[in-house]
Amino acid sequence: MCGIFGYVTTNEVELGPILIEAAKRLTYRGYDSVGAATLNNGRIDLRKDVGKVDIVAAKYNISEMRGQRGITQLRWATFGEPSQINAQPHIDSDGDMVGAHNGNVVNNVELREQFIAEGMTVRSQNDGETCVHAVERYINRGYEFIDAIRLAYGDLEGDYAFVIGRANDDKLYAFKKGSGMVVGLGAGFTCVSSDLPSILPLTREVIRPQDGEIVTLWADKVEVRSVKDGKQIQRMPETVTESMDAVQKGGYPHFMLKEIHEQSQVARELSHVLNGNREVDGLVEKLKNARHLYFIGCGTSYHAASVGAVYFAQLAGKPVIPVLAPQFIPQYAPAVSYEDVGIFVSQSGETKDVLNALETAEARGMACFGLANVVGSTLTKSASLCLPLCCGYEISVPATKTFTNQVVTFLYLAYKMANKDVRELDRIPELMEQTIEMVEPQIKEIAKDINEWNDMYCLGYGATYAIALEGALKLKEITYAHCEGMLSTEFKHGPLSAVSRGFPIIFVAGPNDVPLIISGINEVKVRGARTIVVAEEDARLRANADDVIVLPKSDPQISALLGVLPLQLLSYHMSVMRGFDPDFPRNLSKTLTVD
Repeated sequence: MCGIFGYVTTNEVELGPILIEAAKRLTYRGYDSVGAATLNNGRIDLRKDVGKVDIVAAKYNISEMRGQRGITQLRWATFGEPSQINAQPHIDSDGDMVGAHNGNVVNNVELREQFIAEGMTVRSQNDGETCVHAVERYINRGYEFIDAIRLAYGDLEGDYAFVIGRANDDKLYAFKKGSGMVVGLGAGFTCVSSDLPSILPLTREVIRPQDGEIVTLWADKVEVRSVKDGKQIQRMPETVTESMDAVQKGGYPHFMLKEIHEQSQVARELSHVLNGNREVDGLVEKLKNARHLYFIGCGTSYHAASVGAVYFAQLAGKPVIPVLAPQFIPQYAPAVSYEDVGIFVSQSGETKDVLNALETAEARGMACFGLANVVGSTLTKSASLCLPLCCGYEISVPATKTFTNQVVTFLYLAYKMANKDVRELDRIPELMEQTIEMVEPQIKEIAKDINEWNDMYCLGYGATYAIALEGALKLKEITYAHCEGMLSTEFKHGPLSAVSRGFPIIFVAGPNDVPLIISGINEVKVRGARTIVVAEEDARLRANADDVIVLPKSDPQISALLGVLPLQLLSYHMSVMRGFDPDFPRNLSKTLTVD
């Protein structure tokens, strides 16, 4: 999410075109606003606004900006709605420093309060400005710039990369914690960015700073130092040989595969943001006191809501009604009132069916909250409170990381409802990484075996029922095969007649549901089905199923979440084997804004 770029050269030059082109090469990361700042002869020129790069650049004549150093940023909102004041870069209280970041500073609210109390001029709600003031705080206390950065690093919690410059200086400074950052070395210039695409047209000689490192950029050299002790670190540059297209996709052949692999990182960032959100406790109290509780969504978001409903019942003893947004209006809306609470779920925040349901619920007085990935969307503005999903831009049409972060959010809320220690959820990102590493080679082989089939079933039970629905949807979306998701115990009530020799049936089994799933396996296996089970290691499953795709050990709720990862990978690899583009399946759109 977001994208930053900084550039340092020897003499005053036209930096505007360089900054605009760098920004354009970062647009694939997603953004809602854009800004640029140049520094020259003790002066900072800052221009920014909400909108696309070309529109903002034309409106503010960014191409005319000159200087020795420049910073540009594309913002994907998390803290503070999209607006000119929240757009980046940001200046310090006196206009002597300017900086921009990508990522999330999760103690943003607390730090802003401290800075205001210390007499600083805080202009926005954005955590990028918080990064600037975090350095300013220690400059005001008399520290040298590198030491001020080292101390600010200790104050800033979360995952971010940050670049900052001073008006009366010839350098830029950058540091990172958790988010990506790359430094480029060119003839007569250096540059720094959150990602390679903005650098490669300028130079292919790069240095990759690590977490806890500070980079100082002059026009002819860079210097890397440790945040811990300030000592210099020697790091040799490397030459990048990949194409621009490969770099944008992180070396993956498709954005979908890249986004599958990004799920652990965005889950980690989401956990940080939820832990730092002061409004979560108030939301949890409203959920506890609701007469009836509804989770409303469409497609993938409805599947996440259905998983969340099981979590709430299992962990907090709170019944929830998950419902498809259009059906909410005739089936439940006439009976709801101010005593009821709804959580409306949408990746884009613009899903028309969800917004229709929200409007109807609000008219009945129901308390309405939201989950959305796009801050500033209609849902985030209409709901009483909307929690951000913190996934950044999801380019591939099939939802992957937005689904898992929706599920993680519901699991987090269920833990809070049950007064369980949410720190137990910190292991989810690592478990996601382990899962993908463990299953992908086996998934590729299974995909080859079943790829000839255009009909199959995906079955689950409890929390894995909705996971099976989501896995089936992914297979439909990008392989164009008919895969039906179903409650495993319902299969014998009719669909069993479809089974023939080799017919693929996928089971997603929770740790507590193995005996029931074994019954389902055998009722189809004796009729010739190819049985594939996604589950934790279990000798009973090994003895009964044709294939067991093993998940790492966790607990029933986390295991259900992990179970979707092999299904995402299976759909991806089958799609590619069939010669389809999984990023842009036929007939589908990322955001559905029609009834």
